[in-house]
Amino acid sequence: MTITPRDLLGRRGDPLQLEALTGEAGLDRPIPDPEVASPGLALAGYTTRFMPRRLHVLGETEISYLNSLEAADRASRLERFFQFDLPAVFVTKGQEVPPELIDLARARGIPLLRSRLKTAEFYRRIKPIVEEAFAPRTTLHASLADVYGVGLLFIGQSGIGKSECVLDLVERGHRLVADDIVQVTRRGSDILLGSGHELAAHHMEIRGVGLIDIPALFGIRSVRQQKRIEVVVQLEAWENAQEAERTGLQALETVILEVSLPRVIVPLNPGKNITVIAEVVAMMHLLRYSGVDVAAAFNERLIRKMKDKQGLREYLAQDYE
Repeated sequence: MTITPRDLLGRRGDPLQLEALTGEAGLDRPIPDPEVASPGLALAGYTTRFMPRRLHVLGETEISYLNSLEAADRASRLERFFQFDLPAVFVTKGQEVPPELIDLARARGIPLLRSRLKTAEFYRRIKPIVEEAFAPRTTLHASLADVYGVGLLFIGQSGIGKSECVLDLVERGHRLVADDIVQVTRRGSDILLGSGHELAAHHMEIRGVGLIDIPALFGIRSVRQQKRIEVVVQLEAWENAQEAERTGLQALETVILEVSLPRVIVPLNPGKNITVIAEVVAMMHLLRYSGVDVAAAFNERLIRKMKDKQGLREYLAQDYE
């Protein structure tokens, strides 16, 4: 995904409170790096480890430093700064900008934008925006639902019953995130967020019925815009579900965007209540998250009982009275 300074300037709700001091100059330049940095050392003359591909923010300290310099010295330092191919430069706190800064930025075609926000607040707001734009993403043929606060991603071959399962969950009070097409974005190293396509707008296709509007039928509380994906539920035909776990001791996993997620294979046959099973999958995940592993605890009790009986048999075998 490509992001430009124009995208930041025209973002809905104006979260960065930006104005372009150089007009249209450079607003369509692609931003190559999600990092946001202060170029203080570069302005002071040390450019050996300067990273020009980053977005650069001039706070009150940097502007005060520039204003403290003689005009010739300030122009020289700014010329050295703008000799790099910078994607964009921001000035925070609504500060007055030295005219040389605006002239050099315009001459080099580098956008200079000013924000009314304080520097710390500007950093806090811009970092998630650019990180989201650069985050790894993919699209899956699946359905995603929020069940007891757990994001369940339903996968399986076309026509297996993913949409019908999620529809039944919605009818029981759970929430739809996306059906048929799930857009997955990785945040950080281990968080996957799923959302629906903007054109789908929480519609579902039910074979034999057609397209249905979930919030229109069940209310706005039946949907949510995005949800963290925590468990993958793989629906399989009964005759094909050879990997289905019987005890829960063997943990299956699947990898999406280099993030490992627990996977549960649910074999389907006529009359099986897949909705209740999905609710149990969510509750079991919550139990494990809280430190309770039912299968492991049962297995430990079973092994302990078998050892106790073995000890009793050995004692009786040695009783010669």
